[in-house]
Amino acid sequence: MLKAIIVDDEQHCINRLQELLQEEGHDIEVMARCKTIDEAKSKITDSSPDIIFLDVEIGNNTGFDLLSQLDDLDFEVIFTTSFDNYALKAFKFSALDYLLKPIDKNDLANALQKLREQKNLKETSKKIDILFHNFKEGSESSKRIAIPTLDGFAMLDTNDIIRLQSDVNYTHIHSTTNKRITASKTLKYFEGILESHAFFRVHKSHLVNLSFVEHYIKGKGGHIVLTDGSKIEVAIRRKEELMKKLNPGL
Repeated sequence: MLKAIIVDDEQHCINRLQELLQEEGHDIEVMARCKTIDEAKSKITDSSPDIIFLDVEIGNNTGFDLLSQLDDLDFEVIFTTSFDNYALKAFKFSALDYLLKPIDKNDLANALQKLREQKNLKETSKKIDILFHNFKEGSESSKRIAIPTLDGFAMLDTNDIIRLQSDVNYTHIHSTTNKRITASKTLKYFEGILESHAFFRVHKSHLVNLSFVEHYIKGKGGHIVLTDGSKIEVAIRRKEELMKKLNPGL
């Protein structure tokens, strides 16, 4: 039986989540339901929970304010939130789980299943560090990203990623460290996260950081050469958009 605490300033949201946990028989005992940061901090200290269901916005505070006040993050965190593009992208960068309100029972079941499969508090702490970093920096040009791998997570700055190459359901990531990381996610997954950070999908198999493009070789679609010496084919249908990205003044 896992011990949980729900932190949310809206009673109907607390009720909804608790009902879902009870209905689906998730083997989770809700130890406390908190509506404020101070109350949650006290309950977490007293109860030593396994999981915190944490609302992003709590009154005039945020769930991040609560986490920053705790000395030890020795529990798993599943965020709950209303739809917000910026917040959701931050969660994707950190590989932390979130549930959109109103919470769907299937989404909850999937989040709990993933939690049970990869329960590793050291990784959770690192992912929360990445979340804090990205919210604090607030820059679209440089972010930290948690990359799911076969044996855990790798942490990288987006500015250090040169290119990503598809390999069916996996992605090979090449960085300035000269170390190739194989991620257990598709290229489409990374495109959705990185497309607004100077990354561009030049071909169905390649997503590149445009900051590392050294020169373009003309052709039907052409090729680009990156600073690491790699030569990447450009799909014909992607050529025009790539030219606009490389020469925004044209």
